[in-house]
Amino acid sequence: MLIILNKIIFNKLKWIKYFKRKKPINSFKFNIKKSNRNFYKSLKCNKTVFILECKKASPSKGIINKKFNISKIIYIYKKYANAISILTDEKYFKGNFKFLKIASKNTNLPILCKDFIIDEYQIYLARFYKANAILLMLSILSNKKYKKLKLIAENLNMCILTEVLTKNDLKRAIKLNAKIIGINNRNLNDLSINLKRTFNLSTKIPKNIIIICESGIENNIQIRKINKYVHGFLIGSSLMSKKNLTNSIYKILLGENKICGLTSKTDIKLIYKNGIIYGGLIFINNSLRKINIKKAYNIILNVDLKYIGIFNNENIKNIIKICKYLKLYAIQLHGNENQNYINILKKLLPFKIQIWKAKSIEKKLYVQKFKFIKKYIYDNKNGGTGENFNWNLIKKVNNLNNIILAGGINIKNCNKAINLGCIGLDFNSGIEIKPGKKNKIILKSLFNILRNY
Repeated sequence: MLIILNKIIFNKLKWIKYFKRKKPINSFKFNIKKSNRNFYKSLKCNKTVFILECKKASPSKGIINKKFNISKIIYIYKKYANAISILTDEKYFKGNFKFLKIASKNTNLPILCKDFIIDEYQIYLARFYKANAILLMLSILSNKKYKKLKLIAENLNMCILTEVLTKNDLKRAIKLNAKIIGINNRNLNDLSINLKRTFNLSTKIPKNIIIICESGIENNIQIRKINKYVHGFLIGSSLMSKKNLTNSIYKILLGENKICGLTSKTDIKLIYKNGIIYGGLIFINNSLRKINIKKAYNIILNVDLKYIGIFNNENIKNIIKICKYLKLYAIQLHGNENQNYINILKKLLPFKIQIWKAKSIEKKLYVQKFKFIKKYIYDNKNGGTGENFNWNLIKKVNNLNNIILAGGINIKNCNKAINLGCIGLDFNSGIEIKPGKKNKIILKSLFNILRNY
């Protein structure tokens, strides 16, 4: 076994010994009822499935979520998850078996007990606290031990997520008739991540077995690349580490999408409820969707989107004024602003405010790189016309992690657009009734369209 794993198992044995004395199995075993929530069935789905994880800490990152509150997390998770994973290890993950019961009380979704399970006591304890499934790691279990633990779980109507790390683990899992196999991308020696493990092992798994990708998922680009090889994902750290959990889920499930040209509070509320992260406010004089600072303030009040101010060769002092008054998330430049302009703007902007740059794409994808630019918006030559450029040019770009695609994107072509691999999409005229007035029906269906994978 690996060094870090050895330490975890050593302490797990001590924990089991202590808890068997503190809470003897005979004190609760006969009060256990069989599970009535089917973890396996919840993952047997036509769409990519998500097991969203409640994790307070990890060995690699320490405390991840200082304001950890199971009930509040579940309230958000249950809207988007197919199942919930709860870390119950106390020493390394600051978990607790009581978290299982709280989670179960707050949702009808199946609950996975994720721990280093090596003793039947842990399974009975997990079910006592209302878990519906357990994780069994082949890296720490012999075949004989796995079979014994699996039988106990199945007698309680609990499902098993069988975790593999190596080709040998995978061969064993298949021979042991595992119904759900989780491929862990984390190296348990140095805690590094290698997503290639999922690609390499998934192709060797029979089609009748559900495959779950575990660890290392940070964004929707990764999801789109990997989902062809797996049935779903188990995601925890990249969600738990963020202040805005809903936005973090949107980023991973749908991408970092933006709707531009917002002019009403009704539209803003609607897009926030339907998976959009960024809201664009246009401060360009000749735009049909131009908005003034006072109206912008009134419509964004108390709606927790990340607001982007759109400017074209604007006076920097005016940008700073608008930015501070509206507490914008980012400034998006649409004109001929050069590096000197950007340098001055960066110096005067509040530290956390990002600068984005829109770039017009015509026949060639030659894009100048600027210092201090966090994201680029790739648009057609005459932005705002509702027309797109030749998207085949995008395929030549190696890294699209800071690229948002714009220009003529609508509900008919948005899936094709997002599968190009950009970090997100920028919608405007393609979802409007008229300039500045978004189509409610389209907005309500946009979440399902983007989630249709």
